[in-house]
Amino acid sequence: MTLEYTGVRVRDLDRATRFFSEGLGLQRGPSGRMAAGGQWRELHDPESHAVLELNYYPGDPPYREGDELDHLGFRVVDLDATVERLVALGARVRIPAFTEGADRLVFLSDPDGLWIELVETRSDDLPPASRGGA
Repeated sequence: MTLEYTGVRVRDLDRATRFFSEGLGLQRGPSGRMAAGGQWRELHDPESHAVLELNYYPGDPPYREGDELDHLGFRVVDLDATVERLVALGARVRIPAFTEGADRLVFLSDPDGLWIELVETRSDDLPPASRGGA
């Protein structure tokens, strides 16, 4: 068995696409309409090849903020720059940046209220071989 993708419900398909592509570097994939009238769009992570499916359903049932998903996790190189970029795209910081071991983490929510965890491994805490040195 393999996990193929994670589907999340959004209130604005174009806004969500912009948020995840410009903010987190996901690339647009296929999109289409559902038989029930909704729309879907795939976004692909060029490094991990993970797929995030954005689902938009006009009208009923009403949107309920973050009911069925806890959060999405992304590893980033520059936590502060990524937070700044995402806030400019409509994110809200929910739990400010904190340190846990060799990682810095922050929790934000996207414009639809979906929680996102960003993790940056601090290179000064890694052994020299992990930083590319000898």
